[in-house]
Amino acid sequence: MNKPLLIASILAVYVMGYYGFGAIDAYAQYLGNVGDQGETGSRTLEEQLELARRAVEAVKLNPQAGSGTPILAADGVFGAVAVSVAIFGGIAVVLFYKGKQGKYAAQGRG
Repeated sequence: MNKPLLIASILAVYVMGYYGFGAIDAYAQYLGNVGDQGETGSRTLEEQLELARRAVEAVKLNPQAGSGTPILAADGVFGAVAVSVAIFGGIAVVLFYKGKQGKYAAQGRG
């Protein structure tokens, strides 16, 4: 393998790991943003409960609207699956086609 490429790859992984996660602070036990003095910011428990209550009321008032999850939309579940199948399936077809034409392909077998 090319030594400079290997060294650059290792350095890139190190730098991305070091700087990529440095800005993420884990406050899993708090619902809101925590300030320097320990005060809780937005999205407290009471606010979350009120938002959940409003969401339940909105669904009860509009049952024809569904859950809000776009299953058949391009940005929904099946849309994401279709896009993934198209991309990875296309790559697989190209690789299988190229594999049959290579110099190591068995002679006389298709």
